[in-house]
Order: sequence, then C-alpha cells, then structure tokens
Amino acid sequence: MLVPIVALAVAPLASAPPRANGAIHGRVDIVQKVKPPARRPNVSDLGMPSHRDVPDRRRSVVYLETAPRGAFEVREGGRAHMDQRNESFVPHVLAITVGTTVDFPNNDQTFHNVFSLSKTRPFDLGRYASAQSKSVRFDQPGIVRVFCDIHSHMSAFILIFAHRFFAVTNEEGRYRIDDVPPGTYTVVVWNEMLPQASRAVTVPAGGEPVELNFSLGQPGE
Repeated sequence: MLVPIVALAVAPLASAPPRANGAIHGRVDIVQKVKPPARRPNVSDLGMPSHRDVPDRRRSVVYLETAPRGAFEVREGGRAHMDQRNESFVPHVLAITVGTTVDFPNNDQTFHNVFSLSKTRPFDLGRYASAQSKSVRFDQPGIVRVFCDIHSHMSAFILIFAHRFFAVTNEEGRYRIDDVPPGTYTVVVWNEMLPQASRAVTVPAGGEPVELNFSLGQPGE
C-alpha cells in the first residue's frame, strides 16, 4: 500500500514538459528590376579577369524585431568572412551576431581597401595586396556599409544583431529561422533597395513551422 501513496505524493511535483520550439520560414519576392551598378574603369584593369561578379541585390535579411526572452543571455563571438573577389565583396549582404569578427581576405590580383563610415562601426583597414587578409570585430548592433576606396563600384552590407533570430534569403528568396520559442512576434524584412516591411506571426507551442511570405516593391509594401 505504500507504493501507490508515494507515487501520488510525488506526481504533483513533476514539472510539465517544455514546450517545443518552432520555426518561421517562407519566401521574399522582390517585385522590382535590379540594375547592376555602373563600373568605373581604372588602371588596375590591366591583368584582371574580364568576368566580374554582379552583387546580388535581391538578397534580403529576415529577422525578429524583438527577440524572445533569454536570447541575450549568451553572446559568443565567432568568425565570418567577406571575400574580395573579382572586384566584388562576397557575400554582398552578411548578417552576424554581436561579437563576431569578420575577415576580409583579398583574393584578387590587385590591391584593395576595406573601410566604412557607418556610425555603428567605422573602420579603415588601409590598402593591402593579394593573398592578404585583415579583420574587424563588431561589438554593437546596427547596419554597416562597406566600401573599397580603390574601386568605387565595390560595396556591401553587414547587419549586426544582438540575437540569433535572423536569416539571409537564398538565391530563390527563401529563408528559415529555426528554434523560435512559442509566441507572437513581429518579423521584419530588410533589403537595401526598398523600405522595410514587417508582419506579425504566431509560433505555436507544438513546434510546427509557420510559413510567412513577403512581396516587396508592390504598392503598399
């Protein structure tokens, strides 16, 4: 008779199972034609390859406007890369968390310079040759625009977040933000060519993924 009594006494103390986290995924369509930037010829053209990458300005960054509770408890600094290749920054759009160090390797056969006048993180790495690399640590959230003072057509964007709930769209415009706790959030889309768009979404407690699509460039967006 003691076993059932003990079982009944212990049962109310058992904690409820944690609610499963979910995901937000979807697609961002850019309803606008994208023209590549005009390129200014310069003396460094000699010996450079004829092919040059065209920055993918259709890439967008999708993120939660307000992060879930507990998202700011751990800030681990990592590393990311923004290459200099074919007179382009690759990737053209980079999204990172606060505390990340970004390496800027020069993989062209000419000198490059990497600098930014952005208030979030101004810097100037100076000019350096092929096969060399320099780095910058980003300790504040915000948007940093990157340039090369030798090649005026080169530019890129770095978006720094204080949380991990963001994603960069792929070549098809698709994105996915994983491990989102249940709750209602405002999802924001950033694209360099267009005003930001936002929409509310609710992530259920069961862990099922939620689809949320955007179409930017249309009237009302």
